[in-house]
Amino acid sequence: MANHKSSLKRIRQTKTRAEHNHYYAKTMRNAVRKLRAMENKEEAVALYPKVQKMLDKLAKNNIIHKNKAANLKSSLAQHISKLG
Repeated sequence: MANHKSSLKRIRQTKTRAEHNHYYAKTMRNAVRKLRAMENKEEAVALYPKVQKMLDKLAKNNIIHKNKAANLKSSLAQHISKLG
């Protein structure tokens, strides 16, 4: 166990930030799954900008890597273009 006040505070902060990051990463994964599961092109096109914005924000705040965000956006765009 930690012995210093500063290390105790650091533990509290790390736990809080990890919970915060986990929530937003999980929300992003669910949104990506929802978009990939869509069969209707109009609905997918309407949802894509929201998911794209979410990915950009998470990459900006270092919750996910910027290349991961770019790869997800690219693969989702390809998926939408293949829809009939």
